[in-house]
Amino acid sequence: MNSGPSRLVIFAIAMFFCLALMAVSLIGLLAPVESVASVPLNVLQQVVNGGVRRITDFVNNIADLQDLQARNADLERALVQFQQEIVDLREKEADYERLVELLSYKQANPDQTLVAASVIGFNTTGLLRTITINVGTRDGIQVGMPVVAALGLVGRVYQVTATSAQVQLITDVNSFVNGRSQTTRAIGTVNGTPSGGLILRYVQLADNIQERDSVVTSGIGGNFPRGILVGQITNVRIDDSQLFKEAQVRSLVDFNRLEVVLVVTSFTPVDTSGFATPTPVPGAAPAQ
Repeated sequence: MNSGPSRLVIFAIAMFFCLALMAVSLIGLLAPVESVASVPLNVLQQVVNGGVRRITDFVNNIADLQDLQARNADLERALVQFQQEIVDLREKEADYERLVELLSYKQANPDQTLVAASVIGFNTTGLLRTITINVGTRDGIQVGMPVVAALGLVGRVYQVTATSAQVQLITDVNSFVNGRSQTTRAIGTVNGTPSGGLILRYVQLADNIQERDSVVTSGIGGNFPRGILVGQITNVRIDDSQLFKEAQVRSLVDFNRLEVVLVVTSFTPVDTSGFATPTPVPGAAPAQ
């Protein structure tokens, strides 16, 4: 029952004591005591502040790390996109350069009707050397049509379907192209070799052929138009029979890197099957 007055008395005493301490502190009598008491309090405050700061820094670092991870992911996606764009641009540049080369050939041969084709297959194993292109009969392609690149003769169509055709390369051992030295006009037959090279055979001993001479198609035999570049002579010698000269020929076409070629659709091979075949002469050039 006396708890009410007792609490008031205690509260009054406490208030009086607090006011007294404040008054004493204001007049400076508690300064020495406050100085001594503030030391552990300051230390405690620094410890608490340091802990709070570390916790705050840790939370901020986590937030920064998450932000950096998000930005890194965005940068990686952008990098992949930029790399793809670079690849696309390089492919377009390469396609443009190839088309410019083919256009140059077209401009240099305005009398020829040409169909551009992409190379979709290679067969250069063993002695067989062919490529497959993505045009066929529906594009006007026929067996026997010459195939060229910007830097010279590639070969001749020997099989064709509605949508594709196979081309025998001039480096095939069964390929024979009647050629002529562009400088001296000496004629011979360019034949493929097992190693994928070219040899100009059956040149008369009296004819003059020299290194660095260009060899072009002669048109003899009617299998190719005249004047298509075949290659350049790199070496001249007498053949094993001692009856003819022969020469190594280097084509300017890189047959292992062909991507786009041109089919000469305006040329029709001459059909000589109706003529009588003469008795072959030993050592003579093969019939074309």
